[in-house]
Amino acid sequence: MPYCDRCDRHFVNWRALEQHKENSSYHHICFDCDDKDFPTRSGLEQHWDQSSQHSYCRICDEHFDDEDELEDHYDDNHHYCRSCGKFFTNQRGLKEHFRQSSNHHYCIACDRHFQSENNLRNHLKSSIHQPKNSRCPFCGATFVSNSHIVLHLEQGTCPSGFDRQAVNRVVRRYDTHNVITDPSRLLTGGSGDEDVTYVANDASWNGAAYECYLCNNTYGSLRALNQHLASPRHQEKFYICRGVSCGSRFTTLSGLWQHIESEKCDVIKFRAVRTTMDSVLGQMKALTFY
Repeated sequence: MPYCDRCDRHFVNWRALEQHKENSSYHHICFDCDDKDFPTRSGLEQHWDQSSQHSYCRICDEHFDDEDELEDHYDDNHHYCRSCGKFFTNQRGLKEHFRQSSNHHYCIACDRHFQSENNLRNHLKSSIHQPKNSRCPFCGATFVSNSHIVLHLEQGTCPSGFDRQAVNRVVRRYDTHNVITDPSRLLTGGSGDEDVTYVANDASWNGAAYECYLCNNTYGSLRALNQHLASPRHQEKFYICRGVSCGSRFTTLSGLWQHIESEKCDVIKFRAVRTTMDSVLGQMKALTFY
């Protein structure tokens, strides 16, 4: 005769026993998991919550078709950090978690996530969050940092006529102790006071596109190819970071300046580097190029 151990009762047949389990407050059955029987409702809910066979929101007592649907439900209805698997009592707590956790690169003011700490740092240093207190010594345009002033000059957007070649010539003349430049650039001959300019012609056409003979990238027009060749892409990396265990190299002064401002290494602690970088703009203004 069928018998219920938990309730200490006998039943006339197995169907009667099953009906008892289905209706009794002492039995809580998971029908999806071989009729697992739990003595309490909380035990059953804990099983649903912890088992990989279920996609269950214990807060709402609701089942979902799969884990992705459940996570979408968490995102839409609860203060939930998907990457950390944590819930918070309100949106403020969730945002504070994003701000403090090393697993997140989060700007609380903009409510934006970034892929890396460096991306977040650059965002926080952008004009969105920083005042434009750095002024171009030529045209008076304002920027958030000195590196942006140098980039403005290198790109030839300043009415003064400065461009990347002019900036390089100033640095070469002024940085006589090679604080921010590599002296080995002078070993290949010449004065080190010239930039190499690459120019392409119709011979660069490969039958389908204009091809760069240095890197094999292709372009739809000869003008686009020559713009590529005029960029810093194939210029000598003679700017160098003197930070301990760094030695990163850059083709442009703005690239080095941005690296220093990002504080990726300790080079900003070197007085000689700070003095050299702070004086470069003054030297640019003082020199005339022919």
